[in-house]
Amino acid sequence: MRILFVHPNYRSGGAEIAGSWPPAWVAYLAGSLRKAGFDDIHFVDAMTHDLDDEAVRARIEEVEPDVVGTTAITPSIYKAERVLEIAQEVRPEALRMLGGVHPTFMYKQVLSEAPWVDVIVRGEGEEILTELMRAVEDGRWPEDRRKIKGLAFRDGEEIVATEAAPTVKDLDGLDPDWSILDWDSYIYIPLNTKVAIPNMARGCPFTCSFCSQWKFWRDYRVRDPIKVVDEIEKLVTEQGVGFFILADEEPTINRKKFVAFCQELIDRGLPDKIKWGINTRVTDIYRDRELLKFYRQAGLVHVSLGTEAAAQMKLDQFNKETKVEENKEAIRLLREADILVEAQFIVGLDNETKETLNETYQMAWDWQPDLANWAMYTPWPFTPLFQELKDKVEVFDFSRYNFVTPIMKPKALTRGELLDGVMNNYRRFYMKKALFHYPWRGTGFRRRYLLGCLKAFLKAGFARTFYDLGKVGYTGPQSKNRLDFHFDESRQIAEAQMEDWEAAADRAAKAAERREAIRKQGKERAVERNRAFKLPNGAEVKACGGGDQQMEEV
Repeated sequence: MRILFVHPNYRSGGAEIAGSWPPAWVAYLAGSLRKAGFDDIHFVDAMTHDLDDEAVRARIEEVEPDVVGTTAITPSIYKAERVLEIAQEVRPEALRMLGGVHPTFMYKQVLSEAPWVDVIVRGEGEEILTELMRAVEDGRWPEDRRKIKGLAFRDGEEIVATEAAPTVKDLDGLDPDWSILDWDSYIYIPLNTKVAIPNMARGCPFTCSFCSQWKFWRDYRVRDPIKVVDEIEKLVTEQGVGFFILADEEPTINRKKFVAFCQELIDRGLPDKIKWGINTRVTDIYRDRELLKFYRQAGLVHVSLGTEAAAQMKLDQFNKETKVEENKEAIRLLREADILVEAQFIVGLDNETKETLNETYQMAWDWQPDLANWAMYTPWPFTPLFQELKDKVEVFDFSRYNFVTPIMKPKALTRGELLDGVMNNYRRFYMKKALFHYPWRGTGFRRRYLLGCLKAFLKAGFARTFYDLGKVGYTGPQSKNRLDFHFDESRQIAEAQMEDWEAAADRAAKAAERREAIRKQGKERAVERNRAFKLPNGAEVKACGGGDQQMEEV
C-alpha cells in the first residue's frame, strides 16, 4: 500500500520569514507507520517548494498513491482541503484523509464544506493512523470505521465522530523518520544553517484562553531526556542540523527533566555543534534565574517569551497568570545570561486603541528584549476566548486567521489603522535596534545572530512578504485607509458546527455556574469553621501581632 503525505502550500508572512521550517508531523507519522510495517511512504512539501495546484496534481499522478494524507492548522485548512480535492480528481480510488488541530475540533465544519474528505484523524495521529492504515490494508475499510477510535467521517448525510482515542502514553516509543525530509530545503536564515523542530513533551498544564494546544494534546507528558538528545544527536550527525527549536509549548515546566536534557547535551559535547531555542513562560524564567547560565552553556541561545500584552488587564483576560513586572525582570535575567530574548505581544482586541498600541511599543523599548513581535489576536474558533467574543467576530474566512491579519476590529480603530499601528511599532523598534544596538552590542556569536535576524526582517520587508503586506496593499501610513484584506465573505460557519458550538457553550456555562457555586460554598464553610474554631486553651484566634485583622496585600 502506497501512502503519500502532502504539506499544504500556505504562507502568511509570519514565522516563515525566519526560514523554511521542516514539517515535523510527517516525520513522526512516517516513523510510526514504518514501525508498523508500512514502508511505501512518500512526501511532498508543497509549502517549502511553493508548489501550485498543478504541481501538486502532477506529483500525485506520479506517485499513484493508495492513500493521500495532509494536515491543517486553521489558516491552512482550505489549502489542505484543496489538496484532497485534487487527489479525488487524480486518484478517485485513493483514501483521502486529513489531520491536525483545526479538523480535530472543526470536523463538522470541514466535512460539511469539503465532502470529498473521506476521514479526519482527530488528535495525536501516530496510533490512530496506524490502526486506520491496518484497516485499509486488511480490507476492513470502510466497514470497520465506526470501530476505530479518534476518527470523523460522513456516512451518507450523517457526520460521525467515533470515541476519542487515548493520548500517546509512551512518547519514548516514538521513532520519527527524519530521513523522509529534504534537509537542504530547511534553512534557518539568522544562522544560515539547517533547522529542526524535535519534540520533548506534549501538552500543557495551563489553560490560556486564546490557545488550543492544551485542548489538542490534553494531558501533559514528557519524554526521557536521553531519548530526546539521542534524536538531536542523530539530526546533527546524519542530517547536518545546526539549530533546533523545541516544539513544546513550554519545555521548562518539568524543571528536573529540562535540566537533565541540558546536562545530557553538555556531556555529549553537542553545544559546540548545535544551538537551540525555546518558547516558554515568564514565570519559569523567573523561577530558574540561577540556572540560566547553565542553560546557555547547554547551547540555549534564543528564548521567546509569551509576555502577550503590556497591560495587566489584557494578561488577566488571557488567563496568563503572570504580572507585568515579572515580564521585565525575566527579560533582564535572560540578557544577563547572554541568551537572546524575544518578547511576544498580542494586539487587536476589542479595547485596542492608538494609545494602547503605543504603550506596547514603549513597554517593549523599556524592557529591551533583543527582538519583539506583535501578533494580531486571532480567535481560534475552538478556544474559550472565542466563545466569549464570538458575537463580535465578523470574519469566518479561516485562511486569514494567521496572526498577521486583523480578524477582530477594535471599537476605536479600523483594521487598516490597527495594521498601521503595528507596523509603526515594528519600524520604530527595529530601526533603533539596527542603528544603535545590533552592530555594536556584543561580539562573535551574539552579534552574528542579531544581524542574521535583521537580515531576515529586511529580506521579508523588501519582498513585502512580511505580515502579508504585499497581499493587502500596505505601503506605509498613507495606504492604511485603502487596504484590501481579501476576506472571502462567502465563508460561513456550517449549520452542523454551529449546533455543536451551541451545545458546547451550554455545557461551558453550566460548568462555570457549578464552579462558582462550589467556590461560594467553600467560602461560606471556611467562615463557619473560623467562627467555630478555638485554641486548646480557649483563647480567641488572633492574627500576627495580636490583632484581629489580616494585613492587606500590597
